[in-house]
Amino acid sequence: MIYEERDYHIKPGKLQTFVGLYRDHGVELQKKHLGTFISYFTTEIGELNHVVALWGYESLDQRAEMRARMLADPEWSAYLAMVDGLIQSQNTRILTPVDFSPLQ
Repeated sequence: MIYEERDYHIKPGKLQTFVGLYRDHGVELQKKHLGTFISYFTTEIGELNHVVALWGYESLDQRAEMRARMLADPEWSAYLAMVDGLIQSQNTRILTPVDFSPLQ
């Protein structure tokens, strides 16, 4: 199993708008297309205006196939138009759990 960490830096003052749009329009679309939804986080201390999403996949190939299907969905394009201008930057990391991790 691999995990994808997506870290979004949201423009100041737009965090609740971004989270609300994702809750109402984005998360179910992603659940329909992507791997295992692990969780969604916002920050309270440290760097503010961050959202972190975690997804689990069997492999990088599975991730690529699932993301390609999602990107081809017109509903996903409509959601992206809703959040256009709210994201300042984004980082994505692929995480592999160590043998003693509870997430395998």
